Amino acid sequence: MFSKLWLLVGVCVLAWLVRASFAADANYDESKVGDYKLPDPLVMENGDPVKDAKTWKEKRRPELLRLFETHVYGKSPGKPEKIFFKRTSEDKNALGGRATRREIDIYFNEDGSGPRLGLLLYLPNSAQKPVPAFLGLNFDGNHTINKDPGISLTKSWVPNRKDKGITENKATLETRGSSTGRWEAEKIVDAGFALATMYAGDIDPDFDDGFTNGVHALYRKGDNKPAPDEWGTVAAWAWGLSRALDYLESDKDVDAKKVAVIGHSRLGKAALWAGATDERFAITISNNSGCGGAALSRRIYGETVARINTSFPHWFADNYNKYNNNENTCPVDQHELIALIAPRPVYVASAEEDKWADPKGEFLSALHANPVYKLLGTEGLPVTEMPEVDKPVTGTIGYHIRTGKHDVTTYDWEQYIEFAKKHHSGASISGRD
Repeated sequence: MFSKLWLLVGVCVLAWLVRASFAADANYDESKVGDYKLPDPLVMENGDPVKDAKTWKEKRRPELLRLFETHVYGKSPGKPEKIFFKRTSEDKNALGGRATRREIDIYFNEDGSGPRLGLLLYLPNSAQKPVPAFLGLNFDGNHTINKDPGISLTKSWVPNRKDKGITENKATLETRGSSTGRWEAEKIVDAGFALATMYAGDIDPDFDDGFTNGVHALYRKGDNKPAPDEWGTVAAWAWGLSRALDYLESDKDVDAKKVAVIGHSRLGKAALWAGATDERFAITISNNSGCGGAALSRRIYGETVARINTSFPHWFADNYNKYNNNENTCPVDQHELIALIAPRPVYVASAEEDKWADPKGEFLSALHANPVYKLLGTEGLPVTEMPEVDKPVTGTIGYHIRTGKHDVTTYDWEQYIEFAKKHHSGASISGRD
């Protein structure tokens, strides 16, 4: 155990050094963005144009999903046959009386062995049930999203944020509420929405160990790791979001047809892939998701395919390594990922100081997904030029770039709540605001 721990520490330090080197050499100059040609989401692989919604739905969309699975995220298994849920706690007077807090364990074996996913759910007490919901993964455990003392401390491995190293770290009381600002639980329930979240590390811990841990272990055969076209960690996180939605469908207090899946940074990549692969999600929200998320890869601005695959070799399918420093040969780009969510609403958000995530590339992905949204009869993105900072634009596709850094802020949540209200027509949103 001790030697394995030090191996993981060494791997983490090496990855940190590589990331630091890449960040220093990254391109942040628009004049150095070379010429590129985006693949057309409305042209089949064989060159045939897609001229109607039927062709999109029956032919082009399945084709694009297959291309993303094969070349980027990897194929994931479906819903497990033996999935079951166990409610472990409930408090009807949480958040100062605003909400009912529920904790649910999600298992995949009847005896409770193997991975356990812990879901935290806040339901607004002031709203008529069933209510729409926001669902997203968190980075360090459910107990970090609010100072609520009733939230159970995660029992899973968590990263050591103090030294950026990998250790066998356990959640502590000192970390309770450490990410409160990113979740705005009170604001969400006051607006009449449920908030559901799950620790990403319950699904798959965020380090490269050959996929021996997390939900991958459910499907491993002997010592075999996933095939080059099979799921990495981002796809596993997206798979976990779908399993959380499985539970929400069983909870009579949640309107499971009005669930918005949301994610920040690497978890924004997972949210987009979840929204693309699982059409049960009513809305998809990407917050500063960057490379492998909302940003166009072919711009080679900020973080790139080579950088992300080198720093985080476990995130994507092994096939994605073919496009390191070779982005223009990839058969897909990220505007087509957003197009896969059509005609359902999607919101892409950037931050002015988050150059690493390429805000312009994120906007352009939303813009170039527009033809698919238009084909399917929606408003799509209502602008053709990148909006000013702190000036959101919202159609069926929404976008904003705000002042500030790589983070989720109160401003972001205010836009997401308004976007969800706009698109959840007829929803029971009768909260305090």
